[in-house]
Amino acid sequence: MKKFTILILTVGFLLITLCGCTEKTHDSQNSAKIYEGHSIIVLCGAGLIKPMEELKRNFENKTGAKVNVHYGGSAELFGILKTTGGDVFIPGAYKYTKDAMDIGLILNDTVKNITYHIPVIIVPKGNPKNIKDLNDLTKPGVRIAIGDPKSSAIGKVSVKIFEKNKIWEKVKPNIVVYAPTVNQLLIYVATKQVDAAIIWEDMTTWSQAKGKIEVIEIPKDKNIIKTIPTAVTTKAKDLEVAKAFNNYISSDEAKTIWEKWGFKPCR
Repeated sequence: MKKFTILILTVGFLLITLCGCTEKTHDSQNSAKIYEGHSIIVLCGAGLIKPMEELKRNFENKTGAKVNVHYGGSAELFGILKTTGGDVFIPGAYKYTKDAMDIGLILNDTVKNITYHIPVIIVPKGNPKNIKDLNDLTKPGVRIAIGDPKSSAIGKVSVKIFEKNKIWEKVKPNIVVYAPTVNQLLIYVATKQVDAAIIWEDMTTWSQAKGKIEVIEIPKDKNIIKTIPTAVTTKAKDLEVAKAFNNYISSDEAKTIWEKWGFKPCR
């Protein structure tokens, strides 16, 4: 009888334990998927696609929310924000965030600087034109690609770098293409369609660049280093999820992902 009683008690205890575990697991899953069925639109600079895709997946897996990302040039993203809107705005330079703030499109207390954006010169593998610095971009016969200053952050900053170093008028005749996004500049150089371009340093770690390009750093005193901000917009349709995503991509966990893709996070 004693053995039978002990057996019943043991089975009962196991059932209670299992039920408790199941309930905890269920509760854990519910809390992890707190934004199931919600969705947001993120307007993001094209040059940020590698880390952003990983960050997006992580956030979706953690919360259950759907993150729809539109990648493009910063000016294009600014235009979309003004006309059709979006929940989170992440252009390639602070200037566009400031412009959006000035016309009431940004919740100012949500602006966070995520990482630095550092311009570098890239040339095809082997450096056929023997380019060593900015001044070499003025040499006759050098084919240069830069971002379109009207549509991309890298285009605007490239022109400012040339102007800062008083070589803009000499460089202009060598520019054979103005690309709408920085991603295209990398392709032009990797496929040897041009002799040089200015892109963001972080992109030099991409698979498209490996073994196909060489990097020439621009000295700090001759360079113009930018920061990449993120912010929630005043047009956000799901403010809670937008703020959660904005906080996540600027978190300590996210910084390790930015670093993985060659970025230097703001501390």
